[in-house]
Amino acid sequence: MKIVLPVAGNGIRLRPYTENLPKCLLPVAGKTILDWIVDGALFLNPSETIFITGYKASVVDEYLKNKQEWGAVRTVIQSNPQGLGEAISLALPYVNDDEPLLIILGDTLFEADLSILDKATENILYTFKVEDPKRFGVAVTDKNGCIERLVEKPQEFVSDEAIVGIYYIKDVKALKEALNYLMQNNIRTKGEFQLTDALERMIQGGCMFHTAPVEKWLDCGLVETLLETNAHVLQRNEKSPPQQFEGSEIIMPCHIGKNVVIKNSKVGPNVSVGDNCVIENSEVRDAIFWDGVKVVNQKLEKVVVHE
Repeated sequence: MKIVLPVAGNGIRLRPYTENLPKCLLPVAGKTILDWIVDGALFLNPSETIFITGYKASVVDEYLKNKQEWGAVRTVIQSNPQGLGEAISLALPYVNDDEPLLIILGDTLFEADLSILDKATENILYTFKVEDPKRFGVAVTDKNGCIERLVEKPQEFVSDEAIVGIYYIKDVKALKEALNYLMQNNIRTKGEFQLTDALERMIQGGCMFHTAPVEKWLDCGLVETLLETNAHVLQRNEKSPPQQFEGSEIIMPCHIGKNVVIKNSKVGPNVSVGDNCVIENSEVRDAIFWDGVKVVNQKLEKVVVHE
């Protein structure tokens, strides 16, 4: 199996935090978004993980140099982004037709059982049941869970199973042919080559797709949802309270990085503190502090602090 992670987006909705870092490298609960995704899939023993980069590509390249534990990695630049379909097509020359492919979008976190992929014999799209399907692309299934068609933002109800951005492709040759057809014939949706259009073509061509459930879909696209995701991941991974700090109270769950100084402060709950931070005479809760942040004589809540 190979894993492909498209991480070329510029994260406009998260500026100014994405002015120096690509969205996938933003910190959440003590790790980057990318770390949470890749670490959660390593048990599948991919032969290679391919990152489709674009915005701040050199920053991603530099980050990957220190991730030897991820095994074989490759970066491919999407220099002129024209949609997710085009992004995936750039990785396909490095994927053999008989080697399964797992595509995971690099900007959201999720809780789902990926272990089923070890024995999967057909294509699988992970989905999440939503209250308002009009906002999403959805999978329409038969009574056996077989996908009959994909519908983008249906205005009339056809399904509540939103496609969340985790795609397991067994029929790699058919995916290559479908994307090539779209691009050769300049078939675009909203001006871009869409992966869902290629998947729909595969379905109509006879490729079998099933759905698999995502238990929790964690958005990282806005500051408020990034903070909500940070809180959820901290709660999910809550450990014993960290070391004692002078005159301070740490209210779990929290992540406290390395070489952190906390004095006469109340920290937590739901606070991620990066390495080499200083917090003095302050109260902070529901917050993310990047590495090296200094907070003195402040009361902060629901903030991301990057300098």
